[in-house]
Amino acid sequence: MTFMPQSQNTIDPDKLEKLAEVAVKVGLQLQRGQDLVITAPVVALPLVRLITKQAYQAGAGLVTAFYSDEETTLARYQYGSDESFDRASGWLYEGMAKAYANGAARLAVSGDNPLLLSAQDAGKVGRANRAMSTAYKPALEKISNFDINWNIVSYPNPSWAKVVFPDDPEPIAVAKLAKAIFAASRVDVSDPVAAWAEHNANLAKRSAWLNGERFASLHFKGPGTDLTVGLADGHEWHGGASTAKNGVTCNPNIPTEEVFTTPHALRVEGHVSSTKPLSHQGTLIDNIQVRFEGGRIVEAKASRGEEVLNKVLDTDEGARRLGEVALVPHSSPISASGILFYNTLFDENASCHIALGQCYSKCFLDGASLSQEQIKAQGGNSSLIHIDWMIGSDKVDIDGVTPDGSRVPVMRQGEWA
Repeated sequence: MTFMPQSQNTIDPDKLEKLAEVAVKVGLQLQRGQDLVITAPVVALPLVRLITKQAYQAGAGLVTAFYSDEETTLARYQYGSDESFDRASGWLYEGMAKAYANGAARLAVSGDNPLLLSAQDAGKVGRANRAMSTAYKPALEKISNFDINWNIVSYPNPSWAKVVFPDDPEPIAVAKLAKAIFAASRVDVSDPVAAWAEHNANLAKRSAWLNGERFASLHFKGPGTDLTVGLADGHEWHGGASTAKNGVTCNPNIPTEEVFTTPHALRVEGHVSSTKPLSHQGTLIDNIQVRFEGGRIVEAKASRGEEVLNKVLDTDEGARRLGEVALVPHSSPISASGILFYNTLFDENASCHIALGQCYSKCFLDGASLSQEQIKAQGGNSSLIHIDWMIGSDKVDIDGVTPDGSRVPVMRQGEWA
């Protein structure tokens, strides 16, 4: 019996095929003979099958997929022993890290229900997240350090669709979410690969301008926000396609509208408020407000999910410091859609954002040749986590501050100045 979600007939099969093609040819630029590790919700099986086909057609060595399931995740919280929440499958993540060390590419299909764990015990959620982050570190380091080519795409999971479009029947909600994913991922055009080449060129121009300015910091000013983000010594801006240490140029995030770099872990001052909810590991965290001193969050609150937020911040020393700052115009296609996706991959590309935790070594001049000690000395942050949250809107202005203290307009009312 073939597994096929009931909602599959509401998803355009041609565009789903194009998304699979873009994931392999643009997102990964999978190399002939290269292995591929896929993680996905089981409901995304139709897309995983198409990606697997595209991968083998591109000459993949071996494609291996690992699936998650919402019902089995909930079963743990309903029936699992208390001590189980301090454990994670380290053997699995060690195996993934070994695969990446041996040259495998990584592809994640996102689409989990953002509210899956909202009714579960926040203490258990926090403990499970911490255990998973610790176990995942060997694999995460290979990804965050861009040792390999990697990519994330999304599938319109019915439970996710109902969160985004709660007033619609499930088939209609799925169809709407699928259409939005395809548009944001640039696969609703005749030649998506060419469309991505043009988009990458535009993002590269923005990155080149910022790299030419060599700002010492960025100053964000808006409602509930007065934040100075110092930039790491020798930082480098990136956007769109990036070349991994294995020499493969990939698009890690599909969709993407951002240009991003590494902040200095010790040079962030002021306060900032989130402009969109953060969906983290099945918990929705809304109206985040934090205050930084010496690069560290010393005060944090949220109107929803505050307990989980504080447990995230207590993951390790680096969890209270920044690992990324990213600029996105308010008029980006994802923002212009007016849809709140409750999914960081999409919502971060509707808004300027910052990330708690681990930095990307890629975002340094000659980053591939820097040791972890050198990255730390230049201000790069280290942590078990990397969590993006949104701080931009059409009411936020950004100035670039040069080493001599002069200011250059970067964004006004959420748009490039």
